[in-house]
Amino acid sequence: MRIKYFSFLVVLLSGSTAFSQIHKTDSNVVRRSYNLNPVVVTGSGHHQRLKSTATPVRVLSSQEMREQGITTFDGALTRMMPQASMAPSSMGSFLRLNGLGNKYILILINGQKLSGDISNNVDLNRINMSRVKRIEVLDGAASSLYGSDAIAGVINIITDQPTQDMMSVSSDTRVSGHGVLTESVGLDIFKNGFGSYTSFMHDRADSYRNNDLELVKGSDTETQASIAPLFTGYRSDIIGQKFTYTPNKHLALNAGIDYSYKITDRPETRSDITGGTDYEMRYNGLRWNVGGIYKFTAKNSIQADFVVDRFRYGKEYDVATKTNAIGDYVQSKKQRMMEGQLKAILGLTAHSTTIFGADWRKEYLNATSGNIDSHVYSLAAYAQHEMTLLKNLTATLGLRLTHHETFDQHLTPKATLMYAPGNFRFRATYSAGFRAPGLDELYYHYFSVNRGKAQISFGNQDLKPEKSNYFALNAEYRTQALAVSVTGYLNRINDMVVKQNVDVDDASRQMLMTEFPEMTQDQADKMVSYALYQNSDKGDVKGVQMNVSANLFSGFNLSANYVYTYARTHSGEVWTVLERSMRHAATVAANYHHAWGKYALTVNLNGRLQSKTYYTGSYEDAPGFGLWNLHTTHAFDVAKWAYLEPSIGVDNIFDKVDRRLDSSTRKYALYTPGRMLVVGLKVKFKN
Repeated sequence: MRIKYFSFLVVLLSGSTAFSQIHKTDSNVVRRSYNLNPVVVTGSGHHQRLKSTATPVRVLSSQEMREQGITTFDGALTRMMPQASMAPSSMGSFLRLNGLGNKYILILINGQKLSGDISNNVDLNRINMSRVKRIEVLDGAASSLYGSDAIAGVINIITDQPTQDMMSVSSDTRVSGHGVLTESVGLDIFKNGFGSYTSFMHDRADSYRNNDLELVKGSDTETQASIAPLFTGYRSDIIGQKFTYTPNKHLALNAGIDYSYKITDRPETRSDITGGTDYEMRYNGLRWNVGGIYKFTAKNSIQADFVVDRFRYGKEYDVATKTNAIGDYVQSKKQRMMEGQLKAILGLTAHSTTIFGADWRKEYLNATSGNIDSHVYSLAAYAQHEMTLLKNLTATLGLRLTHHETFDQHLTPKATLMYAPGNFRFRATYSAGFRAPGLDELYYHYFSVNRGKAQISFGNQDLKPEKSNYFALNAEYRTQALAVSVTGYLNRINDMVVKQNVDVDDASRQMLMTEFPEMTQDQADKMVSYALYQNSDKGDVKGVQMNVSANLFSGFNLSANYVYTYARTHSGEVWTVLERSMRHAATVAANYHHAWGKYALTVNLNGRLQSKTYYTGSYEDAPGFGLWNLHTTHAFDVAKWAYLEPSIGVDNIFDKVDRRLDSSTRKYALYTPGRMLVVGLKVKFKN
């Protein structure tokens, strides 16, 4: 029997919920307050209060996510961070941050890279949201601490586990329209320094489209019916097991393993209508890690981590074709990453923190479709020194030296300055970023035939790394009741790797037939161009971010975030707007919480507003939109050993839907199917 049916049984027997990070009363019903000065680690590489870090960091807490009814990673980013946007597809969610796409965003889990991408789109369904304590987002280049890919920013997912003697069983279920179901169950045990944390998460949604008609290709008026989904349905499962052991106050050890599975759920091919597919995309991931930290004193520690991350995907046929039977699986891509990290955090003086670290990483790629079977390694050493120069003046200097097997040595510096009079903070940041071209961009050798036309793409072993320079100025005012922050930034990227079309002439046509003997003469004669990865573009991203969060009165919090982004690329002699970028975006959330005896109510109203999304070439720009959601939770103190929290809400209150006809030039920024009722149940049993 499939695991998901087991999870439903656990739900019926146990119910759910993990407690918020909150202030407890004498009962299980709790009084919540927003912490406007949480502990963060991503900006500086060591734990600090948010107001003390010299590099601004945005924190998405598990409490805020639960109050907004958020159960998925993409939901957390798009509902709470206006600088992030998402475009879901069968090839993974296309994530953008500060105008730049997936390959420029480094995603970490507890400081360790999440590997496994689908056409440069990281598989976000591998992230087990039931274990997330907070999500920390560092904007801009951060390669001095985190190495390759950290150009647009770093997203670090911090997981949680109890550290007090206890045993608990929990579940968390959320259901809404179009087959949307997210469900997690967990078993946590902590006793005498030993912890065991077992979790299972199931996530699913049906495919849908908002208009049954599409324009016939090449026509502006003629329509035809289609079943091609606007949103691609899927089923996803994650199983996780983590062990911790803390024998004393100095030593802490951990080991964990996660298995993820996902398969799309799309309409099958039909003879009477277009838009169906013969196969589903199937994804598998296996990730395990071991690590530990030894604290000599409160300010001096050394830690080591090792992680192995395997990911593969391919086509599973559910329609018989000329070459494949129902149930056949054809692998498209297999990846493996091994990474070892060693870091020392030292308080060499009373008013400084020094970090020394070393990283080793090896990546493997086997892509049948691209004819790649290769690997590459990198070694890096870095140092960072943070010091208080005067009473209110703090400076940070950092430098990383990376040796890449293909690209030799690369230096990435960082310098920050923070002036902190009273509740004010004024920050200036310079940091460099770089990105080593991926194995697919270096070695791709791809040939396919689509509707009788040959499609060819080549990697390029002469590519240079992409480099960036990031400058930012920040002003902040922060108290226990109010936090206001304004940041202006400039991010310039050189040698951007793009896939460019190369015109085909008689000489190159002969070369292509030699490279791909399976191509027929007729297919070769019809070719107009082929694709080649090249260092071509320059990027220029400018922006302003404004963030406000206020505890206006007891139990009520209001937060608002706004970003202005002007993102361009320069290719040849022409500047163009960066594809999929947007100029204006904002998120707003109002939250009220109050407890009456053994019952507590939380009401949350949140919204996202954004201007149009830009596309290049013949594609249309996608129109802007505004979405508003209402979510309520009702906490009941059933007993000292049980906690019950049903929830009910409405997503997309004003029924905002993009019902335009599909066409070959049409793009979308809004993917919601309309207004939906959302219900959930969280229950937790503990000793």
